[in-house]
Parts: sequence; C-alpha cells; structure tokens
Amino acid sequence: MARYELLNNIAHHDLRVALGFGAQFGDAVGMLPAFPSEFGELQREYPIFLRKDAADGSWQAVALLGFEQGENLFLQDGRWNAAYLPGAAAKGPFLIGFQEHYSGGELAQEAVIHVDLEHPRVNKQDGEPVFLPQGGNSPYLDHIINVLRGINDGSSYGAALYAALDAAGLIQAVTLDVQLDEHNRVAVNGLYGIDRDRLAALDATELHALNQAGYLEAAFLMLASLHNMRRLIAEKQRRLRAADDGFVAARN
Repeated sequence: MARYELLNNIAHHDLRVALGFGAQFGDAVGMLPAFPSEFGELQREYPIFLRKDAADGSWQAVALLGFEQGENLFLQDGRWNAAYLPGAAAKGPFLIGFQEHYSGGELAQEAVIHVDLEHPRVNKQDGEPVFLPQGGNSPYLDHIINVLRGINDGSSYGAALYAALDAAGLIQAVTLDVQLDEHNRVAVNGLYGIDRDRLAALDATELHALNQAGYLEAAFLMLASLHNMRRLIAEKQRRLRAADDGFVAARN
C-alpha cells in the first residue's frame, strides 16, 4: 500500500531511488498514462491511444506497451528498450500534490512533491540519491521535478484537448485484434483513436479552430504513433518464437 509523505531534505536526507527496470519495480504493465506534453517524444516509440473512464466519461491518453495486462514488451533483462521513457514511468515514486496557503491575503495552491515510501524503488542503500549531502537537490531530483512539471502541465492541457477532439467527432473506437501467427492471436479492448477520415473531412473553420488552440498537432501525433504497432507486433512474435524454441530445446 502506498505511503506518501511530503518530500523534504531533513526527513528524507538519505533517500535513494533504484533506477533499474523490471516487474519487481511495477514496470510489467500493458499500458501507461500518456500526456500531451510528451506526445512528440512518445510517438517515435509507442502507439498512443485513448481510453474512456467508465465512471465520469473523461478521456485519458495511454501509451501501449503490450497486448496483455501485465505485458511490457519494452522490458528485457533489466532494461527499457526505448530511447524515451514515458513520464508515468520516469517519475518513479514521486507525484505532485498541492498545498493551500495565503499569498497577498488570498488563498492559493502551491505545487509540492510527495514521495511514496513504500514504493519498491525507494531505499537507503542503492540507487540515485534524492538530496545532496549538504541538503540541496540532487541532479536526479531536478530531473524528476521536470518530469512532474510535464505531467502536471500535460494533465491540465489534456482535459481540454480531449474534450475538443471529442466535440469535433475525431475520436473513434479502435478494434485491436492481431493474428500473430498460426496459433496465437491477441486483442485489446477499450481503446480509442483518432478518426483519420473525419480529420480529413474537417472544413477550414474547424481546422483553424483546432490549430489555433494547439490541438491539431496532438491529433496528428497520435495518428503518426500508430506505425509503432509494427514494432510491438514484431517483438511479441519474436518472444513467442523464443518461447517455442525454448520449449522444443527443453523437450530434447
């Protein structure tokens, strides 16, 4: 169970964060939240889709990592095989919270960093230090602050972006059903993507409105990201062949 505390250089002066990758760190997941602030990087490596919250109908972008709930095809031998690590993974045990305080007689909210002390990456022996011996931020913590800032900005921007795409009729359900080989087939349900035909049919006024708001680029980046499906399929097929070869070798 998570145990979050407000991060500070006194109580957490000796905190370290392990930077390896693996199921033991919670990295064995089939998808991760994706944020518009990182779409430019994500689209080079991962397919980007949308999912709809069943409770409130809100949209959330996700980067697809595998075809099963606990399958991350980018994980291999303690490495994450991609040039860009999604912010949702890079943030590790940290998240942004908000504290209320009075500024100039008015109530305001200040962004603060919390750390999950029960996170499997958190320890006091191995990994990157969070603070310098003198108490200042380590380079690692400065990096985390930038990651969290991107997530926070992307979350705020994303709600308006997805609402605009939905209002323009650009979001459609995606049927992800892939025949990997003669004996293996995979399907992922509940995904949505950009309707390419509807996007091409938008008139000048609609295109201008989306472009002026900065939303048009996100739609094109999501479409461009779909070429990464070939990479995911090829890696899944490779692992299936390796498993079959291992089974045959074991029998012999």
